[in-house]
Amino acid sequence: MTKPPAPAAMHSPERRPRLSDAPLGLRALPSLSYNTHRALVLGLTFLAYALYHASRKPPSIVKRELARSWPPFADPALLGATDVAFLTSYSVGMFVAGHLGDRLDLRRFLASGMAAGGAAVALFGAGYFLALHSLAFYVAAQVIAGLLQSTGWPSVVAIVGNWFSGRRRGLIMGIWNAHTSVGNIAGSLVAAAMLGYGWGWSFVVPGGLIALGGALVFFFLAPYPQCVGFGPAPIEPVVSEESTDGEDSSGSSSAAGGGTGKDSRDAVGILKALAIPGVVIFALCLFFAKLVAYTFLYWLPFYLSQTPIGGEHMSAASAGYLSVLFDVGGIIGGILAGFISDQLNARATTAAVFMYLAIPSLFLFHAYGSISKATNIGLMMISGLFVNGPYALITTAVSADLGTHKSLKGDSRALATVTAIIDGTGSLGAALGPFLTGFISRRGWDSVFVMLALCAFVAAVLLSSLVKTEIRQIIQKWRNRSTNTRNGNADSSVQPLLVEES
Repeated sequence: MTKPPAPAAMHSPERRPRLSDAPLGLRALPSLSYNTHRALVLGLTFLAYALYHASRKPPSIVKRELARSWPPFADPALLGATDVAFLTSYSVGMFVAGHLGDRLDLRRFLASGMAAGGAAVALFGAGYFLALHSLAFYVAAQVIAGLLQSTGWPSVVAIVGNWFSGRRRGLIMGIWNAHTSVGNIAGSLVAAAMLGYGWGWSFVVPGGLIALGGALVFFFLAPYPQCVGFGPAPIEPVVSEESTDGEDSSGSSSAAGGGTGKDSRDAVGILKALAIPGVVIFALCLFFAKLVAYTFLYWLPFYLSQTPIGGEHMSAASAGYLSVLFDVGGIIGGILAGFISDQLNARATTAAVFMYLAIPSLFLFHAYGSISKATNIGLMMISGLFVNGPYALITTAVSADLGTHKSLKGDSRALATVTAIIDGTGSLGAALGPFLTGFISRRGWDSVFVMLALCAFVAAVLLSSLVKTEIRQIIQKWRNRSTNTRNGNADSSVQPLLVEES
């Protein structure tokens, strides 16, 4: 009996890759296995987005210094205005970036965004060296930075989604999403360390680092397995002017049959992406979840410097160092949320439970965090766990799941668009939270924490319909499992995380 040839579309680790489409840096390296390429993609995208987040931390670190000695920022509301300028332009740019990300070369798009975004971050710091005191200059610098930095998230999620799929996507992307907190921690430490040399350096150094990261991405990141010879030829970054409903099936059958031609499937438009079940609900949920998370991102160091802890006030630099522990909790929360959602196959239920638990954790942190530094650290990490856990889950695994939803009929080119819709909507909340905090904090921090708790509650309630559906599915799954166990059919399959699943 003749053995049939292996389909060309399979992601086979044994297949020797062809490097004609590979980045220049990869061409200079020895031939790598499929799983090695996957690990490299995780590492580079992790580094890339950690640098994005590191470059966003300086404004929160230098707030107290600007309010004390740099007109016109004596009013905290004006500091909030620069935050909202960045985040509003970021959220608007996100929709455009996602649309472009599904149509352009993701490696070049990401690398150029990192280089230009780094220059924009340094532009804000240039105001220190040029002794500029115009609010318009700093707002304009933040608007430019927001637009350029919007290239990052849709690109990295789409790239990771291209390389990883299956039921352990939540855990893998939960671990990978630690880049957000690692970047916040690194950005806080670098900005606080540079503050002693002048606050301008707190922007220039992170801006330079993200530009260097862009060079690494350009030379070493393969956005598709096909770029290094695993599977069919990479999807052309060309937009067809015709409807692709009929082309999807033909493209899929061609790939499955081992065809070597280019995949001509069109990218999914925004309206089609919005019609995917769950996209709108998760986008609205992220609006409120990210509002809470980004309020902490931009205002936590300032809050810590204004609040006596153990009867003592701390400096701006010390508050910046202490605030990184919120992100340490966030790392744990992201991994835990991803793992639980994988085990239960219930993304919405996991996110909702975390958001409900965030409410008491916020009040406990505000009420008892001032008792001592140890108490503050413990409650701050718990708050970070419950606040950042669902935020991380929705922006990674949920976005990747919905970007490859079965309703797309095999068209995988919705990843960046869906990611942009969800995170772009969330970024509108991220813009609103810090802006409102600048005004509400005038009435006292009690009012700020009430606002944050209400937003966490709304985020959880928005998922109620999806939670009900998932709970019914979980109950049915447990009943089926009990039946299978009685019949002697147990699922005992275990695979390493980086091994491709069928």
